[in-house]
Amino acid sequence: MSFDLNKRHQEILWATIRQYISTAEPVGSKTLVDGYNLNISPATIRSGFAALEKAGFLYQPHTSAGRIPSDSGYRLYVDRSIQPSPDIGRRVEALLADKLDWDSWSLEAVLRGAAEALATLSGYVTMITLPQTKRLKIEHIQLVRVKLTKIMVIVVWDSYETQSILMQLPQSSHQSVDGDTLDRELQILSNFLNSKLRNRSVLEVFKLDWSELDLKFQHYGDLVSNLLIDLSKKSKPIHSSQIMIWGISEILSQPEFSQLDTVKTLLHLLESEQDKIWDLIFNPDANSLLDLQPKLSIKIGAENPLKPMQTCTLISTNYHQDSVPVGSVGLLGPKRMLYEDAIALVQSSASYISAAISQPAS
Repeated sequence: MSFDLNKRHQEILWATIRQYISTAEPVGSKTLVDGYNLNISPATIRSGFAALEKAGFLYQPHTSAGRIPSDSGYRLYVDRSIQPSPDIGRRVEALLADKLDWDSWSLEAVLRGAAEALATLSGYVTMITLPQTKRLKIEHIQLVRVKLTKIMVIVVWDSYETQSILMQLPQSSHQSVDGDTLDRELQILSNFLNSKLRNRSVLEVFKLDWSELDLKFQHYGDLVSNLLIDLSKKSKPIHSSQIMIWGISEILSQPEFSQLDTVKTLLHLLESEQDKIWDLIFNPDANSLLDLQPKLSIKIGAENPLKPMQTCTLISTNYHQDSVPVGSVGLLGPKRMLYEDAIALVQSSASYISAAISQPAS
């Protein structure tokens, strides 16, 4: 359903969300008149409520109650209104630098300390994955003609597992080319790829300079790019699913978690099913390396695929070692979280950890 969110509707929606974030109580028109400088009457606000409710951005928990933001309302608010707090960002980096001892502590102890500090600062559950540096690497790659229009890419990983991918050749590669010529080109390209990819993970390969390939085989550029993206999705890091989780007691004080059944399912997920959470907060692929800045993920309510988390918002981003994503920092809290602060906390923490683990050993 399309909805024209005019300036007045936006002001009413933003004020309602901010008030609900502050109080966790349904918001009425009188509250907005008294607490926000909207310069409109209660009747106009009620009319705006009705329009926003019809559009799915607000809802009324029961008749005669005020309004509460929906998942769609929060999504619109986050996408259009939120700017991370720079003060919070500077504060968290200074706090981590002061509290964490990279020289004397183990890496696990450092990340546990970071998780504890973030949980205390935010009031939400903090999740930091241990860095995953053991990623499958390519041992050998071979491109074999199946037809003049298709090739089979055979990959041998350093675990000696094999994988085959059927790919369509770009039209310019097989036009006016006989089978023998195509076989020779594919062998030369295979040799070139092996010289670049052997003993490297796909994520590392995406940082290499491919200008030599462009000069010799410009028409194969898209093929190689698509191949690397496909491989990156299938070369998941070898991990123990270990996540540093802190702050469960913090989140239980929030009114959203007053229902025992809600708490029990969420606690079970956080304590006993971390493998299910893993891919939600750390799932890098080759596409993530094309961005100069680590991508921020914000999953609100039903956007979370795991049912126990659908009363929550999950904010996460990757941290890097030498430009390769190796882990993630996440915050899990109620949907009415302070987004400006939470986003800054996640981004600044990931940036701090990236800089610390990328420094050369002394």
